[in-house]
Amino acid sequence: MNYEKRTTLKRLTRYSKKCRFCKMSIKEVDYKDLANLQKLAGSQGRLFSRKRSGNCATHQRSTKRALKRARFLALLPFSD
Repeated sequence: MNYEKRTTLKRLTRYSKKCRFCKMSIKEVDYKDLANLQKLAGSQGRLFSRKRSGNCATHQRSTKRALKRARFLALLPFSD
């Protein structure tokens, strides 16, 4: 194995992320938790992708539902 391959392998293993909700062992994202929802939504009110937010698939779907509920109840704006 040459030097380039070793450095790329190290780089890939160093930046492994775990979902923030899995770390806190949260099963369902709550629509009243505005601090977390605002971190996961951009300035235009759109939800960040899984790749950018670092969420797993289950919590990304749960976040999407919570964001829609918070918008419907006027806790968060639809867009800025």
